[in-house]
Amino acid sequence: MRKLLYLTFSMALIAALTTYAMWAADRPVGHYLSDLRINLAVDQGTPADRGNLLGIQPELFPTDYQSPERLHRKLAAYLQKAQDQGLLNDKTVVVLPEHIGTWLMVSGEKDELYQASTLKEAMNWLAASNPLEFLRALASAKGDSRMDDAHLRMKAKDMAKNYQALFGGLAKEFHVTLVAGTIVLPEPSVSDGRLKIGRGALYNSSVVFGRDGLPIGQPQRQMHPVFDQQDVIEADEQHSPNVVDTPAGRLGVLIGSDSWYPDNYRKLDAQGAQLVAVPAYVVGRGTWDKPWRGYKGLSTPSSVSLKAGELSEGQAWHRLTLTAQPPSSQAIAGISVFLRGQFWDQGSAGQSFLSSNGQHFVDGNSRGARLLNLWL
Repeated sequence: MRKLLYLTFSMALIAALTTYAMWAADRPVGHYLSDLRINLAVDQGTPADRGNLLGIQPELFPTDYQSPERLHRKLAAYLQKAQDQGLLNDKTVVVLPEHIGTWLMVSGEKDELYQASTLKEAMNWLAASNPLEFLRALASAKGDSRMDDAHLRMKAKDMAKNYQALFGGLAKEFHVTLVAGTIVLPEPSVSDGRLKIGRGALYNSSVVFGRDGLPIGQPQRQMHPVFDQQDVIEADEQHSPNVVDTPAGRLGVLIGSDSWYPDNYRKLDAQGAQLVAVPAYVVGRGTWDKPWRGYKGLSTPSSVSLKAGELSEGQAWHRLTLTAQPPSSQAIAGISVFLRGQFWDQGSAGQSFLSSNGQHFVDGNSRGARLLNLWL
C-alpha cells in the first residue's frame, strides 16, 4: 500500500512539474495595438550645417516591450516622423530617456505579466515564468533588496544583446548618433564593439551608438542614483563623466540626478564637452508639479542653496540643470529627455526641455509622445 502511495505521489508530482514546465515555456504573442503618433513640440533655432540635438520623449507601456521588434516598430515610427520633417542628418544627435532599455527585462514574457495590475504582481509573474533563471540570479544577488536585484539580473545577458541590437540598429538605420537612454546591467562594458556584462553590482548605464551602429566609448554609469534606487543600483562616483566625439561636437552624458551636481559640469568642461545629454525619468503621475523632495538621501552639494519643498519638481530640474549656463557650464547646448507612459501602477512625470544660451525651452503639453529639436 505504501509503495502504491509513493508511486501515485511521484506520478502526480511529475505531472505537475511537467505541466508547470510547459506553461513556463509557452510564450504566446497577443494582439498588439500601439499609438505610433508623435508631435513636434519644440523646434528651436535655424537649420545649418552644424547638426542638431533631437530629443524623443516616447510614451511607452509594458506591451511595447513584449518583443524587441515591437519596441523597434514604435521607436522607428518616431524617427521616421522626424526624418519626414527634415530633422535628421549626418550630424544629428538623438537622445532617448532614462530606463528605456531597462524595461527590456520583461521582453518575451507571458501574457499574464503584461496584464498584471501592479508592478509587484508583474515581477512575481516574471519570476514564476523563469524559475531556474530567477533562482540563479537570486543566488548571486547583491545589496539589501535581493529580490529586486534578481529581477534585474536574471535576464541581463539577453537584455544587453537586445539593447545593442535595437538601439545600435536604429542608429545605423537612420544614420544618426544615438544616446540610447539607459539600461540597468551588472558591470556593463564594451569590448570589441560589443556590450557585455559582468557578475558584479548593477549600474544604471547609458551607451552612445554611432552612425555605424557601434558603441562609442564605454558605457556611462550613473554616479548619483536617487535614494529609492540605492538598495539595487550601485553608485559609480570613482569615474568622471564620459565625453565622446560626435559629428556635432564633443558630447557628455549625465544620467538623471547626476545633472543636479555642479561638479559634474566642471568635469565635462575640463574634457571640452560642447553638448550635454540628460536621459531622465521621474516616477509618479503628477510628481512634476509637486514639491521637490530634495536630493533624496544624497549629500547636497555645498554650492547648491535650494532646499526641498522650495520649488516644484519641474522647477527644481530647470534650476539644477546647468547646461549652457556660463560660467557653470561651458557647453553650448543640452537636452533633458524624460520617459513617459504607464508601467502597471507606476506612472511617470517629467517634461523634456532644451538648454541653450542660458535658457530652457519646454513644451507645456506633456500628453503623448513628443519631439524636441535644437539646431546648433
